[in-house]
Amino acid sequence: MLKKDKINFIINKLDEIYPEVSPPLTHSNHYTFLIAVLLSANTTDKSVNKVTPVLFAKADTPKKMITLDYETIYKIIKPCGLGPAKSKAILGLSKILVDKYDGKVPNNFADLESFPGVGHKTASVVMSQVFGVPAFAVDTHVHRLMYRWGLSSGKSVQQTERDVKRLFPKEKWSKLHLQIIFYGREHCPAKNFNPNICPITSVVGRKSLFR
Repeated sequence: MLKKDKINFIINKLDEIYPEVSPPLTHSNHYTFLIAVLLSANTTDKSVNKVTPVLFAKADTPKKMITLDYETIYKIIKPCGLGPAKSKAILGLSKILVDKYDGKVPNNFADLESFPGVGHKTASVVMSQVFGVPAFAVDTHVHRLMYRWGLSSGKSVQQTERDVKRLFPKEKWSKLHLQIIFYGREHCPAKNFNPNICPITSVVGRKSLFR
């Protein structure tokens, strides 16, 4: 199968399985979405969605957040893991938003990536899902599936991002990012994976996966 045929098949199959997608993180505004994405690092969306209603009931804006102390935030978000670092990051970026941005989340990569706890992946999710700027955040699911589908070498997340942006149409990046994540969780998991019954991998996957 030619690479362009693989791409078309993947896009059509994902549209068939997930015709409509939306971010799975509970939020009510740009700021709460940023915090939810930050909290999602190295944990599940389910874990994040359990703690954010409690956190956001106390503070759903940067101005409210900086009135909370570290211990209060830490106790709430501890189940998400990396509690100390994430608590410090939440307080730090909230103060920066209040002091430099009038409490508003900036809509550019440079400013977002300058915040504590916000790397390129988090910034990409925010830019894509909040501001509608074409971006393709590469998480473990995207990285794994791009390798299994023979579309990237799997050597680094950076290379996977370059490959996915080169191969897929720019106007589809935001939707595909979510579709691939959902697909990876439900059909193409990291463990106990059978390529023969995976609707996409069984058609376009690397031959080595079937040995």
